[in-house]
Amino acid sequence: MSEPGRILITGGTGTVGSSVMKALRDAGAQPIVATRTGGGRDEVAFDFCDKQSWQPALTGVTRVFLLRPPQIADIDHTLGPFITAARAQGVQHIVFLSVAGAEKLRFLPHAAVERHLTKTTGWTILRPGFFAQNIETAYGDDIRTRDRIYIPAGDGKSAFVDVRDIGKVAADCLLRPELHHDVSYELTGPVAATFAQVAQHLSLVLGRKIRYEPASVIGYFSRLHSNGEPMSKALIQTALHVGLRFGQAAAVSPDLSRLIAERPRDVFEYIDDCRDVWQKRN
Repeated sequence: MSEPGRILITGGTGTVGSSVMKALRDAGAQPIVATRTGGGRDEVAFDFCDKQSWQPALTGVTRVFLLRPPQIADIDHTLGPFITAARAQGVQHIVFLSVAGAEKLRFLPHAAVERHLTKTTGWTILRPGFFAQNIETAYGDDIRTRDRIYIPAGDGKSAFVDVRDIGKVAADCLLRPELHHDVSYELTGPVAATFAQVAQHLSLVLGRKIRYEPASVIGYFSRLHSNGEPMSKALIQTALHVGLRFGQAAAVSPDLSRLIAERPRDVFEYIDDCRDVWQKRN
């Protein structure tokens, strides 16, 4: 394992970023997390939309975990220039959390980040499929309050990937960049499942009926937008879910099994581990 300088984690307080932080700390590293305000232990103030915050946050940094905030769609004025600034300031390796299919779906903001990044050298692109944790975050409220999963995925399957496993891969890429130089990985879980199967397993584990209710494209987009999601984010989320109908997330990739020592977790193991998050709330 090579000795890194400072490792900067963007999005470190979120679902994936916190898993990356944990994996790095478990390996004995002391990463710095970029937050809006900074000030906390191992924190630095940072904002992709505030270029004045970039230089202080990048001081002494040689490796970066790059995560696009969902609200940022204009890559050419945010993450793109940030990549250029990071290289100019001595960042040697950037691990970017992209999304499955970004190399084909050029309209996605992730694809624009990839184009900026691959014009340089010293990068790893992680393209995960659907997160198992989406069942807790994006769909959790519907499951707890309405006993349903409501998305426009039809009967499509998804090889859900557990973000705890993504965290382990990202940490290894940051700690041993020489093994992951200028390569992309497709990260999926070991089993592809339909949302009907997910709902069935939730029903078994929770002891109450959870149904999968396939949404229409317009109905799902309208629900996201009416709930306050920006139009760009609602469009991206709708497109990604509709893609499931056509098998865009069904393929099981061998990459994750090769990159971590343990067998990757499947979606059913994730549900078993986290059953308490879907319990009814008083």
